[in-house]
Amino acid sequence: MTFVERFAAQLVDAGMTRMPSRVFACLLATDDGVLTSAELGERLQVSPAAVSGAVRYLAQVGMLSREREPGSRRERYRVHSDQWYEALTRRDSILSRWEGTLREGVESLGEDSDAGRRISETLAFMAFMQKELSGMMERWRDHLEGLRAEESGTSQR
Repeated sequence: MTFVERFAAQLVDAGMTRMPSRVFACLLATDDGVLTSAELGERLQVSPAAVSGAVRYLAQVGMLSREREPGSRRERYRVHSDQWYEALTRRDSILSRWEGTLREGVESLGEDSDAGRRISETLAFMAFMQKELSGMMERWRDHLEGLRAEESGTSQR
């Protein structure tokens, strides 16, 4: 549980709210990455309402998925091994939307105004980030394939 609380605190320091941070870290620290609401509440010593709000937020931002427990009406919550990749990939579409809005801002305020220049610089940064993110995600996929190949080679010895 020390890991869960420490990692949750670091997520809070990075801007995530406390309860979603704790729920995410708790799921991340399970062997199969899956827990029910009751299991999360028990492990974290929090109310069902606290868990409910946290999983709603985490599902909205794509950091966990909901699934039905086989033969039950209870939901289970899962973090996936590729969850960071998926979360960053979704950010790519957010950056595209921001770019469109920033372009409109530059046009409406004028490229020569101080505000227009500031927004234009922000637009350039977002475009740069989107380009770099795409390349980085490609390199990550290649790197992960190499890691998996190493693991399967090691486990076959």
